[in-house]
Amino acid sequence: MKKYYYGFLLYLIVTSTATAFAQDSSHIRISLLTCTPGEELYSIFGHSAIRIVDSSRISENDPIEDLVYNYGTFNFDDEGFYLKFIRGKLLYYVSLQKFKDDNQFYGFESSYKMENRGITEQVLDLSAPEKIAIQHRLNENLKEENKYYNYDFFLDNCTTRLRDIIIAAKNPNPILPGVMPMNTTFRNAIHQYLDKGRQYWSKLGIDILLGAPTDAVMSSSQQQFLPDNLMKALDNTRNVQIVKKSSTLYNLPQSIHDFSWFTPLVFFSLLLLLFITMGLSKNRRIQVLLAGLDGTLFFMTGVLGVVLIFMMTATDHSMTKSNYNILWALPSHAVISFFISSKRKVVKTYFLVTAGCMAVLLLSWFFLPQQMSYSLVPFVLLLLYRSATRCQKL
Repeated sequence: MKKYYYGFLLYLIVTSTATAFAQDSSHIRISLLTCTPGEELYSIFGHSAIRIVDSSRISENDPIEDLVYNYGTFNFDDEGFYLKFIRGKLLYYVSLQKFKDDNQFYGFESSYKMENRGITEQVLDLSAPEKIAIQHRLNENLKEENKYYNYDFFLDNCTTRLRDIIIAAKNPNPILPGVMPMNTTFRNAIHQYLDKGRQYWSKLGIDILLGAPTDAVMSSSQQQFLPDNLMKALDNTRNVQIVKKSSTLYNLPQSIHDFSWFTPLVFFSLLLLLFITMGLSKNRRIQVLLAGLDGTLFFMTGVLGVVLIFMMTATDHSMTKSNYNILWALPSHAVISFFISSKRKVVKTYFLVTAGCMAVLLLSWFFLPQQMSYSLVPFVLLLLYRSATRCQKL
């Protein structure tokens, strides 16, 4: 009887060992790295990367292969870099980096520690074939003919690329839930990061450049363009577990940003007050100076309008289309600025029409299909005021 008992016990041990080996014989651990936002605008939304630890590749200098795949790389030395970046034609590519330092370069971990940015690691619950499939796809993407892609911050970025790879490899495909409140738009989502980082001027610039498509309500999958959202979604998959273990590799205390009163709203309000004060003056020199300031005001506003037209029509950026800021940043202002003191009737008519348009725009400011920055209200009031004043003076 004992003989059968020990035989059966041996059978169970061998079977369970063989099953475990069959389930994962890859010696690979794959995890998603999510890095906290940095202080600079380019890093304010965080970052994602995939880490692969392969214990089967053992050498004297590198006992375990520990690599990070990063889809957020671009070449500063690319010919025509700035023009390509502005037009949305700059190619991003996947690059490879060691997680730990080597003798020549800082590793991924040290780079983010130097920037004082936290790192969270989610080890993915994958079978051996699924791990091998992910590793194979990443290595295929490293090839010169495959590595480049057309980056889109909202729709196709360094985070969404990783999500798509993970979902495609896992069987069954994970269903990732939404992690932000219902009716959250793309603009609402990025505002959260810009406000938290007190990036008030950057927020204004982004609000001016991004058009009505940015105010579309995000689907659950679209929310995952932000690294934090993908991390949270993976932790809460609906149909299958995808995260085996989550840990903080480098933690940071809650950062506290210094308060700044010098916001766009304050600046434009003071600018409006300055123009009103100068406009009330009877001093001839001040009036001459005011005419010069009016010319500068309308010229710069017109140039901005030209930029908006360019971003809407001559770039590949999907979110700069249908930009309602063009209603106040009229490109024609750049031309009329050279005739600011002209007595021609056409100039008077131009300023009269402009004043009327600015009044209608302000009345409909919060009802437009695009969320307009409230910081610009004093500036549009300034355009209205100076247009009306110019119309009366001519």
